[in-house]
Amino acid sequence: MSDAAQPSAAEVRAAAEAVKAALDRHLDAVERRVGGDDPAVYAAFNELAAAAETYDELLYDAYDEVTPFEIPGDDTLPAYDGPEEPSAVSVLIRRDYAVSEPQRLLSQAQRIADLDPDVIAGNGLSGKGTSAAAVGGSVHAALGVLFGEYEPDEIASRHKEFGLEEGDSTLWVAATDEPAEPGEWLAAPFDHTDPQRIVCRFDVSTVFDEEPDDVDDDVDDDLELLEPEP
Repeated sequence: MSDAAQPSAAEVRAAAEAVKAALDRHLDAVERRVGGDDPAVYAAFNELAAAAETYDELLYDAYDEVTPFEIPGDDTLPAYDGPEEPSAVSVLIRRDYAVSEPQRLLSQAQRIADLDPDVIAGNGLSGKGTSAAAVGGSVHAALGVLFGEYEPDEIASRHKEFGLEEGDSTLWVAATDEPAEPGEWLAAPFDHTDPQRIVCRFDVSTVFDEEPDDVDDDVDDDLELLEPEP
């Protein structure tokens, strides 16, 4: 950023004063809280978050310094607005992997195919020039065999054995009014999910690591329970 575009010292100071004022308003709202979901506390929290984010940005632009505060971003889910007593739930899971050791993946898939040649047809790979003898030479075929043979949870627990490296993963539990009809959503399983129906979510990502050398498996967990709006 050029010097001309950098915020002035006065602007940074004003942003700092805004944070102090927002802190006072937030504490006052907390002290005067009425019930567990007081809208005044919620509003004061949002004002404090916005003021702190502005100060953090100006401080960095002007002095190349940061605050020790983690500012909530706009990518969080909205407050829960579903039924208090859901009659059904949908569980949405996404796990990302990188093929870190292709040869290990190919060897494992070939071993599976050699033990059970029918696994090729069972995973929709027949008719594409793929045979049990060729699985060990195609990452595409190897992935089909692997994920067709093992449950996702087993692959997650044994990913290194299969030559995979874990990326981000998330699990969302969404409230629904009633169970879906058989086959109703299979063509588009992840469409039409209402963020305000998410009861809770469980995220795993290295983005949450503050001290990567001190955590196990190079990942940290973030559990967010969404409360109903007041």
